[in-house]
Amino acid sequence: MGRHDVYFSIGETVGRPDALFPDCGLRRLHTPPAVYLPEWPVKVTANDAAFTTVVHFWYGEMTLNNETIANDKRVSFLQCLDLPRLAKAKLELAICLGEDGDAEERLWTQNGWRVRRSWSVSSTPFAYREYIQGSRGEFSCVKPSCIRLQNAWVSDRTICYLAAGKPAVIQHTGPSRLLPEAEGVFRFRTPTEAALALNVIENNYSKHCRVARALAEEHFDAVKVAKSLLDRA
Repeated sequence: MGRHDVYFSIGETVGRPDALFPDCGLRRLHTPPAVYLPEWPVKVTANDAAFTTVVHFWYGEMTLNNETIANDKRVSFLQCLDLPRLAKAKLELAICLGEDGDAEERLWTQNGWRVRRSWSVSSTPFAYREYIQGSRGEFSCVKPSCIRLQNAWVSDRTICYLAAGKPAVIQHTGPSRLLPEAEGVFRFRTPTEAALALNVIENNYSKHCRVARALAEEHFDAVKVAKSLLDRA
């Protein structure tokens, strides 16, 4: 990396001796990702809305400790292919489908998922925001590297859902100082845990919506995040 005065990372484990993520000899400071809350007002969601996410499936391979692994999000999502049969909630993927998009779409729809082409919901910032605001919440898996590295990674997409007052069910990426396990944000390790989380949210939906927004206000508010960055820099 180029020479800079201060280095920041959204991985919570930076600077810890047990961190698995290589630091390249640089001292990094942790910062949460940021969302500008005034642009993400909370809107009421229809009862029949789906839990959604906007995702790119293919990222290629990565090498860690001389082991090469597939780092595609599709690998992680395939572990949850049967989730619509386990959970009460409706589930929808807005995917960049790639060259064999029709076959990929059939795979997911035949297993109970709704599928959208990601460009149709994210071609403008306003369409992207409207899609998230109209969702029941987020369900998403992560790249295998995030699970291997256990760096408590959280997506800037997920914090937009939280800011919009939408609960999130996301794959576990390691112990976190910011993210709860089962309130507003639910972090799962298995499809069974994911189904249970979706059902728990549906049983007390309004509470988890309030908690989701409160998490965004407490930890990811862009004004607070920017102030902390500047103060430390």
